[in-house]
Amino acid sequence: MKLKLAVLISGRGSNLKSLIDASSHKDFPAEIVLVISNKQTAPGLDFAKKAGIATIILDHKKYPSREEFDKAMSAEIEKSSAGLVCLAGFMRLLSPWFAERWHNKLINIHPSLLPAFKGIDVHKRVLESGVKTTGCTVHFVRPEMDSGPIIIQAEVPVLPGDTEDKIAARVLAEEHKCYPAAVKLIAEGRLKIKNEQVVITAD
Repeated sequence: MKLKLAVLISGRGSNLKSLIDASSHKDFPAEIVLVISNKQTAPGLDFAKKAGIATIILDHKKYPSREEFDKAMSAEIEKSSAGLVCLAGFMRLLSPWFAERWHNKLINIHPSLLPAFKGIDVHKRVLESGVKTTGCTVHFVRPEMDSGPIIIQAEVPVLPGDTEDKIAARVLAEEHKCYPAAVKLIAEGRLKIKNEQVVITAD
């Protein structure tokens, strides 16, 4: 049985596409059963529709609170029987309720080497800081923003003359490798969390 995934997006959906491409291979141990967007115009919805994946649009502005919106999302995820929720450019802070409801079944990808450069404007802050290396991180989600046990990281050099766009492009290329790799580890049951640290077992 393949692990069923629900993917949450808000925008272009490039990481969603990387997961769709990976799951198109017969030997990939996971399949996407639902894509939820909080924005009707999110370009990433087209990737899901072309792949024949169910999509739902939930406008967060129609809910009285963050938690009420998250509960509506959670209800849809539960209906899909998804066992893992993947954040892929989902531009909403999740409520503590949602993070706890999907504890150890909720992952995110962030464009830095966490715990460095949490939050937004990552590449701008990377350039301003003068660091020589940046990258991306796939991690389990906890109520605190951009925290939680780290599954996979990939390093990207910061080069002389770099711009935010140049760094973003190199980091994104690594994200597209890391996210499917992290999902594969989870789907194969090769991850354990001990004292909020990920332990990866052998094949």
